[in-house]
Amino acid sequence: MVSVRGLHKWFGPLHVLKDIDLTVAAGEVVVVVGPSGSGKSTLCRCLNRLETAGQGSIEIDGEPLPAEGRALARLRADVGMVFQSFNLFGHKTVLDNVTLGPTRVRRIARPEARQQAMALLERVGIADKANHHPAQLSGGQQQRAAIARALAMQPKVLLFDEPTSALDPEMVNEVLDVMVSLASEGMTMIVVTHEMGFARRAADRVVFMDDGRIVESGAPDEFFAAPRTERARDFLSKILQH
Repeated sequence: MVSVRGLHKWFGPLHVLKDIDLTVAAGEVVVVVGPSGSGKSTLCRCLNRLETAGQGSIEIDGEPLPAEGRALARLRADVGMVFQSFNLFGHKTVLDNVTLGPTRVRRIARPEARQQAMALLERVGIADKANHHPAQLSGGQQQRAAIARALAMQPKVLLFDEPTSALDPEMVNEVLDVMVSLASEGMTMIVVTHEMGFARRAADRVVFMDDGRIVESGAPDEFFAAPRTERARDFLSKILQH
């Protein structure tokens, strides 16, 4: 479903992604972990071309990532993205936020788009907030609205870039529970997160990054119980103490 080969990314002289190879199968949930500044979010943003790769190739469902134009818009419709800062339109209701993409990009008729949006808002537990504006919602509710918005495009892959890092602790689980249910339903997901509990519960594979490289990759049980590299052991010893 997702194939990354020899990916490099520079910001000026800073080499932030170094020779990344990653394959994600359809229906697989891959959780990307690592210290801040390791390149996790940049990798995520390269996968739907919010950042342009400096070198290497990215394919989604067998198609190379388009450079620009309509082909890129179509690809972005297939690769949903959930950001840490929600990115909802503040002047639109939750329902309008969720229906905007399907009506504009997928050309779905408005009544059908609204019906599908209400079903998705029900699925993420905020159907009663459909006619509210984002500012009237808690952070956890806003993030669930953002997930519904991404799902409304019927994506082939969903990318999550630290979706709980802007939330108060008591709101984290309500978002993670939605993500766990999506994982159990077979959605292809690439999740950048610091939530190790989610990685244990929902990941098929954990990818550990450090200094712009994939250092280690494996099943959650193996990664958490017996990490193979000294760097991963050091990272886990610090993060799992908290």
